[in-house]
Amino acid sequence: MIRELDRVKLSADLPEHGLKSGDVGTVVLAHDSQDFEVEFITLDGEPLVVVSLFPNQLQPSHARGKVLQFPSQCHNGNAGGKS
Repeated sequence: MIRELDRVKLSADLPEHGLKSGDVGTVVLAHDSQDFEVEFITLDGEPLVVVSLFPNQLQPSHARGKVLQFPSQCHNGNAGGKS
């Protein structure tokens, strides 16, 4: 069962929104489990789009507890990530 604030994976491309299957978003509003408002953000945390989706367009995301990490070159060459 998908609920508000759950992370979900998109199960189909949505080119009109710049989204591809497998993109991960957060459910920001659930309408009686019939459809969901899902927010997708960029890697730097900027909001990209909020899309209304049906349950058949989503899958639960099981990537709990993992932290997004950038390659060391994204930290100005400092592998520790400190400037």
